Amino acid sequence: MHAIRLHVFGPAENLTHEKAEDPEPGPGQVRIAVAAAGVHLLDAALREGMRGPAPEPTPLPTIPGREVAGTVESLGEGVAGLWLGKRVVAHLGFAPGGYAELAVTDVDRLHEIPENLDFAQAVAMIGTGRTAMGILQFAELGPDAVAVVPAAAGGIGTLLVQYAKHAGATVIGLAGGPEKVARVRENGADLAVDYKDPTWPQQVRAHLGPRTATVVFDGVGGEIARAAVGLLGPGGKHIVFGWSGEGIQDGEPLVVEGVTEQVLGPVMLRRAGGPNPVRTLELRALTEAAAGRLSPAVTRFPLAEAAAAHRALETRGTIGKVVLEP
Repeated sequence: MHAIRLHVFGPAENLTHEKAEDPEPGPGQVRIAVAAAGVHLLDAALREGMRGPAPEPTPLPTIPGREVAGTVESLGEGVAGLWLGKRVVAHLGFAPGGYAELAVTDVDRLHEIPENLDFAQAVAMIGTGRTAMGILQFAELGPDAVAVVPAAAGGIGTLLVQYAKHAGATVIGLAGGPEKVARVRENGADLAVDYKDPTWPQQVRAHLGPRTATVVFDGVGGEIARAAVGLLGPGGKHIVFGWSGEGIQDGEPLVVEGVTEQVLGPVMLRRAGGPNPVRTLELRALTEAAAGRLSPAVTRFPLAEAAAAHRALETRGTIGKVVLEP
């Protein structure tokens, strides 16, 4: 098979497209002919040498990537034959190996892909979608809600806009540049504004009139978050799930006492509950997409251009989920 391998930690150029040995499924595992592999900002951080969430540092060389979709083409010992030939999607957990033509994972991680989703969309829902479902557990959305979504053209932002609109909320979407603003508008936001324009808060206030925001979904931080929080009315909620923006003090997000709720990974999982909260959120995401209520935005790159995909993601040159296609 061909795969993307990382031999030395460093810049995106260190990702090389080369031949690699075909992985073999062990007991309880399947081998997937990969049709789409998800690219995450965490992948870029791990590529540069960050330790990440795994219990042990990633040994080199490695094949990055932890989100794959494709067709089951080989079964390990003990796996039911009904999985053979199924269209599936899976998050590989701590084990890398997704940026490849073939990937191996435990059968317990598999989800069958709904008929109305292609492989790239399924990858978006298994990672980005499950995160969006985790965030939405902390918001009350309905006809009386006014939701502000910074980075509304991103993978998570796209889904938050769609979900809030289906719930009947008024949605304000922020994005950087005319192309992304247009995409946010097409995605259903009641108002889409360019956060690079310093007058954007005034534009939002003019649109809302006497109304104020009830929730800010903040994965950006910095001055954008500060201005968005200023739009909240009494009882409003500032939900923080990341801070990719500039101007964060001491590496921390904007926190407003009595208003901010930080809902990073462990908090989301505790709220989801159940014996396997990660899988609970994955199923919710795929169910919403299968019902047509959520449709992820995807930017596609050929597998061989993984370095270009990383550069584009790191410079905010993408819209939605970044996916590699062998």
